[in-house]
Amino acid sequence: MTVTSLSLDDRGAGRPILLLHGGAGPASVGGLAHLLAERYRVLTPTHPGFEGTPRPENLTGMADLARLYVDLLDELDLTDVSVVGNSIGGWIAAEIALLASPRVARVVLADAAGLELPQTPIVDFFSLTLDQIADLSYYRPDDFRIDPNSLPPERLPIMAGNRDALRVYGGTAMTDPTLLGRLPAVAVPTLVVWGAHDRIVPVDHGHAYAAAIPTARIELIQNAGHLPQLETPEAFARLVAEFCDNTATVR
Repeated sequence: MTVTSLSLDDRGAGRPILLLHGGAGPASVGGLAHLLAERYRVLTPTHPGFEGTPRPENLTGMADLARLYVDLLDELDLTDVSVVGNSIGGWIAAEIALLASPRVARVVLADAAGLELPQTPIVDFFSLTLDQIADLSYYRPDDFRIDPNSLPPERLPIMAGNRDALRVYGGTAMTDPTLLGRLPAVAVPTLVVWGAHDRIVPVDHGHAYAAAIPTARIELIQNAGHLPQLETPEAFARLVAEFCDNTATVR
């Protein structure tokens, strides 16, 4: 897949942020993109296979997406890039950091999937109903429930396609057993952000990311679960902005 064929939202002006969505799709970071675009140039790609976009057969894992997005930064000739990702987007952001592109200055991992921690495993996402996903994803689940009967008929196959793409990229477990051992090689400043009430990817995973990455620190957001950009958007945007503005690259 060429980067020119990516579905890409590009808004705002200023220092660039590459914003990577999770399994909930690009709409789940749209509000955050709007907030950050008041100060930054925010690029939000749709992962191939999501929202009805094509997924080439050679894109089968998070590392593949990481290389695709580094190629995008190369093509756009961007520097001093902050990579911000939620859920599988955070996993992709970690893989991008491990590629050590000189274009990437810092990363933010928000409720990132990817780590295999047997003592506190990631929930078996693919076994859950929409109601169960809401119960485990949010501090206030009733504010975010989706009634599939209220959705336009054309939306249902797109949601099914998103789920299929998620399974291809992350597997059924949403983990890579090698990732934790590779994280000490991350050299760019890293902010780990976690919703304190995340029951999809428990907060132990956030502490494990922060402990494994030498340049990392962790911030917990109260009154938020797996998608803090939806439940506490201003608090999340403020953490990202403070980190981007006050953290110089080590390169």
